[in-house]
Amino acid sequence: MKPTEVLSNEHRVIEQVLDCLERIIAEARTNGRLDALSARDAISFFRIFADRCHHGKEEVHLFPALEAKGFSRAGGPTGVMFAEHEAGRACVRAMSEAMDAAAQGDPAALVRFAEAGGEYIALLRQHIEKEDHCLFSMANQALTDEDQAELMVKFENVETEKMGRGTHGKFLVIARTLAEKYGVKPKVVAGGGHGVACCHH
Repeated sequence: MKPTEVLSNEHRVIEQVLDCLERIIAEARTNGRLDALSARDAISFFRIFADRCHHGKEEVHLFPALEAKGFSRAGGPTGVMFAEHEAGRACVRAMSEAMDAAAQGDPAALVRFAEAGGEYIALLRQHIEKEDHCLFSMANQALTDEDQAELMVKFENVETEKMGRGTHGKFLVIARTLAEKYGVKPKVVAGGGHGVACCHH
């Protein structure tokens, strides 16, 4: 298992919840009211699993490793990825700020939530495509076997030290529960092996 495979597998879980968010927004537009519980679960997933765990591994460990190999942050691929992570955080903040009022049926808040959510879905899908098909290929060419092994250890430390044991399982359950509720086909099998999402179960 390479570090980029861990990240790519995490992408599948993130895509699953993006599909759920799309349906949460569609349902809210139909009903004139946001499902607060589902929206809260999705936002928590994006903040913790997608951002702190997944983007954290990239920003703290993968991107600096690539920059040490000569990748430029200024105008280079890691800089673009950093900027897109920040844009995603702004979308999640906007959804969070609009969520309570949208759940109470406030039309303006519902529009704000839907617009921020739609922007986030489009951004993340494009971002994942770039990483899966461009950045990760470049990473695997640039990083030695030793580099890869060191990154795997660092990724696992993100799980045990920064996120805490059990976090992986908690958010896989959230992803699975949302998928079941909204009829989204899971993109991974929960518990299907090391690196299916985060590094530990």
